Amino acid sequence: MKPSVYLAGPITGLTYDEGQDWRDGARLRLAKVGIDAYSPLRGKEYLRDHKRLDSGGHGSTYVGVNVLSDPAGIVARDRRDCMTRDAVLVNFAGAERVSIGTCIEFGWANAAGVPIILVMEKGDGPHNHAMILRMADYHVETLDEGLEVVAALLLP
Repeated sequence: MKPSVYLAGPITGLTYDEGQDWRDGARLRLAKVGIDAYSPLRGKEYLRDHKRLDSGGHGSTYVGVNVLSDPAGIVARDRRDCMTRDAVLVNFAGAERVSIGTCIEFGWANAAGVPIILVMEKGDGPHNHAMILRMADYHVETLDEGLEVVAALLLP
């Protein structure tokens, strides 16, 4: 069985493509070295019809459209992914606002003992918090560095 990584990061406020593009690039790069990468947006291409993605909470325009976008569906799959993959890559690079969902995924991975690779610039960003910094097993500033850590961690 191939090693696997979950690709966590902000989605709310982005278009589908803004949320998925870095994940597609990471998935393709990791596939070349034999690592499977899982996106929280997989199977949700129907979200391309929405200008900006919301949190999926009350008033969401896509709750009820597909079970994967209902609150229970989001939580069930993302929690399983964060707690059962071999690593979680959290990409907070360039984040402009706090991502509540990603912070919860961070906690799930930490609670399950899944290694967390944090991609985040140093400085005063919205996720610069003691708990995030302490729970990250590895902290780098670029996605390229994060992908290198994933490969070094999961490959022989």
